[in-house]
Amino acid sequence: MSVTTPNWVKDAIFYQIFPDRFARSAFVDKPHHIETWDSPPTMHGFKGGDLIGIIEHLDHLVELGINAIYFCPIFQSTANHRYHTHDYFQVDPILGGNDAFRKLLDAAHARNIRVVIDGVFNHASRGFYYFNHTLENGKESPYLDWFTFTKFPLHAYEDGQQGYAAWWNLKALPKLNTFNPQVREYIMRVGEYWIAQGADGWRLDVPGEIDDDSFWQEFRARVKALNPAAYIVGEIWHRADRWLQGDQFDAVMNYQFTRAALSYCVGLKHAAKELLQGSSYGDVTTADAEQFADLLEQVQTWYDPEITYAQMNLLDSHDTARFLSIAKGDKTALKLAWLAMFTYPGAPTIYYGDEIGMEGGLDPDCRRGMVWEKSKWDNDLFETAKKYIALRKKYHVLRRPGGYARLHAQDQIYVFARQLEGETLIVALNAGEQLAELDLNVGAILLEGTHVLEEWSDETRVIESGILRHIEIPARDGVVWSAHSPH
Repeated sequence: MSVTTPNWVKDAIFYQIFPDRFARSAFVDKPHHIETWDSPPTMHGFKGGDLIGIIEHLDHLVELGINAIYFCPIFQSTANHRYHTHDYFQVDPILGGNDAFRKLLDAAHARNIRVVIDGVFNHASRGFYYFNHTLENGKESPYLDWFTFTKFPLHAYEDGQQGYAAWWNLKALPKLNTFNPQVREYIMRVGEYWIAQGADGWRLDVPGEIDDDSFWQEFRARVKALNPAAYIVGEIWHRADRWLQGDQFDAVMNYQFTRAALSYCVGLKHAAKELLQGSSYGDVTTADAEQFADLLEQVQTWYDPEITYAQMNLLDSHDTARFLSIAKGDKTALKLAWLAMFTYPGAPTIYYGDEIGMEGGLDPDCRRGMVWEKSKWDNDLFETAKKYIALRKKYHVLRRPGGYARLHAQDQIYVFARQLEGETLIVALNAGEQLAELDLNVGAILLEGTHVLEEWSDETRVIESGILRHIEIPARDGVVWSAHSPH
């Protein structure tokens, strides 16, 4: 089967937004009982972020270099994270409703920013009309087969076995019966509806829980029929061959990159271990350069190159502690991981606030209110993020399938090259505590006499006898060179 993915994703710099916590606009009416913005986040409290507030801060994303947003759920829900969906056709009124989403789409698209929304189709909520119908009517409800019931009466709120299948056995999340043709059609129509409204793709929540390839094959076919460039990315935390054959998802969230970056840039012995508990991306280790290289290069062999270059690469998310907190505030770890991510195949993703040094532990602490007081920003991190995003946009070789070659992987130094159509970029990473100096053998990838320019400086060197000589890689940092063919 021929594998195709949307070309725009290969050029994407994603920014993940948790809508309740990003920005609050005075132009969206709110209920009165809203948490203060700067107070510690709670499991059930709302801070009142909304979509108009996001519009008011889109210029921040433009300045950073962002050209795609992934939103956590925006549909009507009684949860601040909105993974408990009440109505899949209505944007939550606290977010501003459907009209606010229309305005957001228009404002984002006017700035050439794509918008990917979250689809929670494995389970709904107790307030979902069809489930609520069974709570009111019991066995007499005509929607009994929209879910899987095991006994009556139901215990949807009080203690005791609830009497229905629920995600992770959580009473608040009744599992939809996607083998019911009516349920299936309902979800397909949701998928089509928001693409028709202008959304640029779907991030699928726990899609592996719908154990039916034909379901996702139909979902892809119907979404792509409306917009062939729509992006479909699944939340799969492990190797995902089953869904990445070209007939279901375009990509998955690449948490395997997350694990590798934590292992190399932080290392288990330096990490806040309590913040790694329950992480579904697997065990973080202390990886040297060779082990890091093995991890990164192995993941590239798993899928078709079209899939690899459409992966959503990330360092943290609403489901994990923030990378900077896991690193115990070590900015060098975050900057080193950024350089790796922005030069690695796939679409890099920044979780809101990481670019200004926000920290956060396990859920709900990783979902703090965005800091908008610039006096509290880490401007060094902000400028570094901008610099690495600009680097990725500058070089086509970083964004399209081409050559990827390991040049050096020893102790804490990993050097690799990206090549495409005569363009070569060499990336050197140093996770060690000391300045590294080495002569780098590049004879296999560069011609004699090739001029090599160090990015962010004026230093140029010439390849002699296949060697890039006397290179220096600062401790806990990286260096990038671009190569130009000899005249």
